[in-house]
Order: sequence, then C-alpha cells, then structure tokens
Amino acid sequence: MRKGLSIAFFGSSLVSAYWNGAATYYRGIVRALHGLGHTVTFYEPDAYGRQRHRDIPDPPWARVVVYPADDGGDGVARALDHARSADLIIKASGVGVYDEMLAAAVLDIKRPEALAAFWDVDAPATLDRVHHDPEDEFRSLVPGYDFVFTYGGGDPVVTAYKALGARECIPIYNALDPSTHYPVSPDPKFACDLGFIGNRMPDRESRVREFFFRTAKELPQHSFLLGGNGWVVDGQEGSMPGNVTCIGHVYTRDHNRFNSTPRAVLNINRESMARYGFSPPTRIFEAAGAGACIITDYWDGIGMFLEPGSEVLTARSGAEVAERLRALTPERAASIGGAAFKRILSEHTYMHRAKQLDALLGTMKG
Repeated sequence: MRKGLSIAFFGSSLVSAYWNGAATYYRGIVRALHGLGHTVTFYEPDAYGRQRHRDIPDPPWARVVVYPADDGGDGVARALDHARSADLIIKASGVGVYDEMLAAAVLDIKRPEALAAFWDVDAPATLDRVHHDPEDEFRSLVPGYDFVFTYGGGDPVVTAYKALGARECIPIYNALDPSTHYPVSPDPKFACDLGFIGNRMPDRESRVREFFFRTAKELPQHSFLLGGNGWVVDGQEGSMPGNVTCIGHVYTRDHNRFNSTPRAVLNINRESMARYGFSPPTRIFEAAGAGACIITDYWDGIGMFLEPGSEVLTARSGAEVAERLRALTPERAASIGGAAFKRILSEHTYMHRAKQLDALLGTMKG
C-alpha cells in the first residue's frame, strides 16, 4: 500500500497471555503490520487478572490503551470515541467484556471512508453459537463489516460466514514471529519425553484426557509435562497419572525453552477447531519455530502447514500418540523438528500474513 493506515484494534490483550491464547497471534500480526508502515492502537480491557500477569511491557510497535472492565462501560465508550478517527477499526472475538456492545459500536463509529473488520479468533465456536441461536444479535451485524478475518477454518468457515451475509471472509492463519520464538538451549526444568501447554477449557478437556493423559497411562516409564491454567485445583492435580507434572501458567518468555527441551511437544486442537479443520493453533508455529518435534492430533488441512511424517507427526488417539512417542528416537525427533523449522520460516511467518492482509486492504482502499 502507498500509505500506512491508522488501525484501531479491540482485542482481549496484546500484553498478557494469561487466560489469553490469542496473545501470540495478536503480537505477531500487529508487529508485522507496524513493519509495513501501519500504525496500530490496541484497546484491551483490564480483565481476568491479565494486567497483573503481563508477559511484555507496552511494545514500541503498538500503542496499548487499557480501559476498565467494571465501570459500567464508560471506559470502553471513551476508547471507542478515541478510535473513531482510525482508517481501519477491528473488533476481535472473545474480548471478554462488552463484546456485544463492541461488535455493534465499531460499525456505528466507522467513518464512511474507513473500513471495519470483525476478526474471529475462534470462528468454529462463533459459528456454532450463531447457528444454534437464530436470534443471536451478531447475525444482523455480519453484513455490515467490510471484512471478516478468521484465525483459521479454511473453506468450511468461509462458506459458513458467507451464508451469514459476510461481504468478504478471509482466513489469516496463525504463523511464526521468528524474533520471539526460536531454538534455544534445553532447560533441565522442562526436561521430559512429551510436553503440552494448554489452558483447561470445556472444549478441550476431553481431548487432553484422550491424547495426553491416556498416553501417559500407556507409557508409565516416560515423563510428561503439562503447562497451562486450570489443571491444578486447590493445590491438587486430581486424577492425573503419576508421571505427569503440572507446572501451571507458562509465560511467553519461557516458551522457547519449553519447546526446545522435551523429546516431543504435543498439540491438541479444541474439539470445534478439530471438527472444522484448517485451524492450526499458535502453539504449532511457536514449537516449530523452536525446532521442536511436534505430535499433533489429526485435523483436515495439516498438510497446508507441515507435512505429516517428515515435518510433523499426527495421531488420531492417545494410543497413536503413545505409539509415535515409543518409536521416536532423539535423532528422528531432531530431523522432524529441523524440517518443520525450515518449512515454517519459508512459508508461514507473520510477515507473510501481514503482506496478505496489506494486499487485501490495499484492494479495498484502492
């Protein structure tokens, strides 16, 4: 584009990954947009303890505006008023507070010559919700947005959004920011045969029990490391196998050491994302960026990002995860991790995604 845009971005949090799996995605996209000459102001609520668990200070590549989550809406109203001068106003899904208000208000404050986008970081969940509730107010808002961007989902998500009246629906997939995720020396603190990071969520728990806990039970002589919020309740690890160690929230600053240390790193998609397919989560790219050997639950579209067998290992059950891990030598793990690292760097960085987005916005503005 000939001239950088001023972009107002309403999301969950740019500075904290605490109960906020989209943080790495936001950071990669926003940093890359800044690198292309755009100016981004990121508006986020002071909610869920995120400001007390920051991973990063306010970055030089974005302005961060934090508004209160419990003042009756005065703070978010001020943020919206401040954002109305932007060339592009983005409302992300899952902000956590004032979501319904923001979804409508972004369309109300947009100037005629500006653009508005809904950025869905959990399109399967949004679409399931809307399809189960014909009275959902979001239905009537979809046609008002110039763009619907999604975290993933491929053709099934695009088709579903077009059926709701979306003018344009474009997946902007997760990717790697090589300046923040890269190979480092192993850390004994994270030593194990299989590591997994994921917050405990209803849409994920049964799959974690199948792909992670069942694997641990089948391989009692192997060691397993579990990171993420919600797995330990009142100081108790519950019914987990004895060879699983819970380490709680893993801050972004520790992700490279976590991913560079275990024999393999497990990815488990949430049920809805696995069902739609074409939805690689942030963890895939973080781990590949650190040169990790990834074992992932199978989902349609994985080959668009990593080649099964040579760049990633796939499994359809906990028994298959156990089979993959049992046969995984250090040499093969290193080979798979190295191949994934090369593929991601060549095709799937956030600069690749930002250039895709830049071209789309240039077409609309041009």
